[in-house]
Amino acid sequence: MGVQLNSGAAAGHGSLESMSLEPLMTRDYERDPAIVYERLRRTHGPVAPVDLLGVPVWLVLGYEEALQVLRDDHAWPKGLENWRARREGRLPADWPLAPSLDVNHVLIQGGEGYRGLKVAWDAALRPFQDPRHPVAKQLKTKITRDADELITLFTQGGRTGWADLSAQFSRPLPLMVASHLLGFPGSQHDDALMDMWRVLDAGPDAGPALERLLATLSELGASKMKEPGNDFPSYLLASHPGLSVEELSRELMMLLGMTSDHVGILISNTVVEVITGNLPASASLSAGLIRETMNRVVMQKPPLINFVPRFPLADMRLGEYTIAAGDPVWVSVGAAHADPSFAEKVCPESAISTRAHLSWGAGPRQCPARELAGGAAAIGVSRLFERLSGLELSLPVDQLPWRSSPFMRGLRSLPVRYTLSDAPALPPAPPPAVPTTAGSAPVADAAVRPRSSLWRYLAGLVRGR
Repeated sequence: MGVQLNSGAAAGHGSLESMSLEPLMTRDYERDPAIVYERLRRTHGPVAPVDLLGVPVWLVLGYEEALQVLRDDHAWPKGLENWRARREGRLPADWPLAPSLDVNHVLIQGGEGYRGLKVAWDAALRPFQDPRHPVAKQLKTKITRDADELITLFTQGGRTGWADLSAQFSRPLPLMVASHLLGFPGSQHDDALMDMWRVLDAGPDAGPALERLLATLSELGASKMKEPGNDFPSYLLASHPGLSVEELSRELMMLLGMTSDHVGILISNTVVEVITGNLPASASLSAGLIRETMNRVVMQKPPLINFVPRFPLADMRLGEYTIAAGDPVWVSVGAAHADPSFAEKVCPESAISTRAHLSWGAGPRQCPARELAGGAAAIGVSRLFERLSGLELSLPVDQLPWRSSPFMRGLRSLPVRYTLSDAPALPPAPPPAVPTTAGSAPVADAAVRPRSSLWRYLAGLVRGR
């Protein structure tokens, strides 16, 4: 753990707010965060003071320092109530990250309330993450069928063609997974689910997107309280029956965050790693070890590039600086993986990857949905390479467009040329029963029933090529 210091202990610098801060979210960071990390590392060592969209924060760059913070939840807790500047009203009212951080779900929450939520989360996710459980088997079949339907949609023009695997596969597939997990009636709620992307991207519309998203999730949560099913919100309520509708909606938002952007980015990054000729990655994939390939990918390009903040309860020495009690400390996964003291120990030639990456966190606050998210990504990657052959990028790899937020980093688009293989797809899911009355025709024919807005959007991408 970090070394606790008496308040005001000398460390050769003033308060975080008084320091000269380099902006983190710059064009350099958008293009290649490693450039920014190394510049900060040369200047400051393993911990650096930076400006995060107008707010001063500490950025942890060192691997060992990251482990110190992540593993010691007592000395470096989460919980926005521990943020001194926030308590004192010194955060900008229009700070772009405020909407996502103010939703006090299990990923952000500190204090005693977290422990009950963590137990409930583990119980609610267990059916989906235990491969022997019937619910997990059903979910795997549904994800495989969803992946096949997406591939069939964007390849309907013939055996060869062009597709944007990010827009037409990697991003929509996790939305479909989330719909299964949450037990939405039908697939008409994807407009609200896509607001999750807007919140994670921390753009100017993050606030309105969050309001719409929470409203939809509150409506869903209220319905599950009345009529529970075999879905995550129902299981969570069974494990934590004291949750209010508002509290439940926050937890569902957190699940959406992990099964949307994170899974989608992991799929795209893995595809790029394989088709650009990374031999260890290709060897792992051909041997059926897709998880090994993904472990290698998250070492180089973690989807969740920075974790939500922690706040020391007392003045602590970390790296070359004293971190004052209540200062925000952001652990950078991307920077920690690139730390020479760690990266030089990783053998790049081995087809078996290291498990020492921090992409899912470390210590007691590791992501509770990591097996679920990793499994969904593995199914998506598997179906792509089973049903498509001859995949190649339509752009040089160094010209692929990236999008970076304070939390996530992924491809804006992934243009590829493909050739269909002869691998069969799963048959489409049978349509739901259509209610009828005696002597009357069906209310609506399943074959012509309108698909969701997400599906209509994806079909429009195909027609627009």
